Amino acid sequence: MARHIAIVEDEPAIAENYRDAFQRQGFQVSLYDNRPAAMATFCQTLPDLAVIDVGLGDDVEGGFELCRELRSLAPTLPIVFLTARDDELDVISGLRLGADDYLTKDISIAHVLARVNALFRRVDALQQPHREPDKLDRGKLALDMDCLTASWADTEIPLTVTEFWMVHALALHPGHVKNRQQLMDAARVVLDDNTITSHVKRIRKKFQLVDAGFTAIETAYGMGYRWKVA
Repeated sequence: MARHIAIVEDEPAIAENYRDAFQRQGFQVSLYDNRPAAMATFCQTLPDLAVIDVGLGDDVEGGFELCRELRSLAPTLPIVFLTARDDELDVISGLRLGADDYLTKDISIAHVLARVNALFRRVDALQQPHREPDKLDRGKLALDMDCLTASWADTEIPLTVTEFWMVHALALHPGHVKNRQQLMDAARVVLDDNTITSHVKRIRKKFQLVDAGFTAIETAYGMGYRWKVA
């Protein structure tokens, strides 16, 4: 069955252009030009991946709000921002809200397709328990590779797919430093250094909301990050 991609974009020509490109790749595509219409549908049926613009008509922050609502509804659903807004604060805001990727409209359609396919490959990899241990326990940390869930001291941490894969890469070999390229490889995604840093900050914050004393992810300055040996 074809995977379903939802595109939330208020400019019809742009939305149709991406829809046609995704359909040529065999995806099923639904278009929405505003946040209420998209969310009303998502509450009934979730897509396999959502592509969202930040500004939706007069709702200049509508995409951010939609991402927040959708992430609350579906913690592991792949979400990609595709927008003309390339300010660093917008990028950081999008990632903090739970998006797996933040792309600007000046990149090629081929690049967009590559990033979307990379997200789907990560989802597929995480859903194949024979390729990785079913569960990974590191002290208070527990990762369930079948359900894509993470918990700390028996409290669930709502990680996105990208975040889950990064935590898994760090916790798999405690004490080993993972540089930014290795974290990108583990997450099967192409991101710049600042975006990787934002992801790590967001992961730490999620754990700290459960445990204010969380320090398991250490920064190895000039090198990368490591999971602290208990």
